[in-house]
Amino acid sequence: MGQILDYLKNLWEYVCDQFSSMGLVDFVDIALVSILLYYVLVFIRERRAGRLAIGVIFLLLAVMISNVLSMRSLGFILENVVQVGMVALIVIFQPELRSMLEKMGGSSIKGLTKLSENKENTEKTALIEEICEACANLSESRTGALIAIEGITKLGDEIKSGVVVNADVSRYLIGNIFFNKAPLHDGAMIIRDSRVYACGCFLPLSHNHEIIKELGTRHRAAIGLSEVSDAFVIVVSEETGMISVARDGKLTRNFDKHSLAEQLKLLYEVDAQKKENPVKKLYTLTKKKGGKNGER
Repeated sequence: MGQILDYLKNLWEYVCDQFSSMGLVDFVDIALVSILLYYVLVFIRERRAGRLAIGVIFLLLAVMISNVLSMRSLGFILENVVQVGMVALIVIFQPELRSMLEKMGGSSIKGLTKLSENKENTEKTALIEEICEACANLSESRTGALIAIEGITKLGDEIKSGVVVNADVSRYLIGNIFFNKAPLHDGAMIIRDSRVYACGCFLPLSHNHEIIKELGTRHRAAIGLSEVSDAFVIVVSEETGMISVARDGKLTRNFDKHSLAEQLKLLYEVDAQKKENPVKKLYTLTKKKGGKNGER
């Protein structure tokens, strides 16, 4: 018990000395590390890696306790396990690390990114209407469909597996492509830059064992693509006609034409806010305030 109290006393003195000698750069350094740790925790929080991370934390705590209590044998074993475990962690976390690296270089934008910045609101509204009407028609006829809207992460590998179309988005074109007698109806449609760019594409399947068994290959492919990219994926079930959306590795079900349109509009609005020039935004807010004061 005395050793633990001495250790805590020395630790407290060390922390006080460190805080007394800290400068501005040190605080900035701590803030950046905190932000990094926050995003790491957010990344693994709802993934299978989160459970493994808890085990790693317990292992590190065991190492610290063995050092405090001078448990040499246990400490020696745990320290060697930790050293070897660093290599093992890279292997265990390989799917999560790959997903993080594939998304790196683009911001974690929640909306539909990479759709043309110069599109007017009327054009965006027309695009959303065509997609939603097509999905509603496919749902009513219980025709299976898989539509991926490309974000910042390029889907070049998936496009190569299909047939390049590069046509305007139309509810009739989407309906004809996914007609169950059409040669390309089994694959996925990829929309790039507000155009139907490719059809009949193969998407990576999700290996998440927590996915409910009733979901078929289309849903697993939608989830799999959303796990490794920022694509927005729409699925229409062939068995039930249910419309689902896959985003960031999560599948949301039971959409209809109106709720799907609201989701797409919301994503467009978030995208527009993210891309707005902050200087221009500040000028606009200032101008609005000035106008209100002038009316008084």
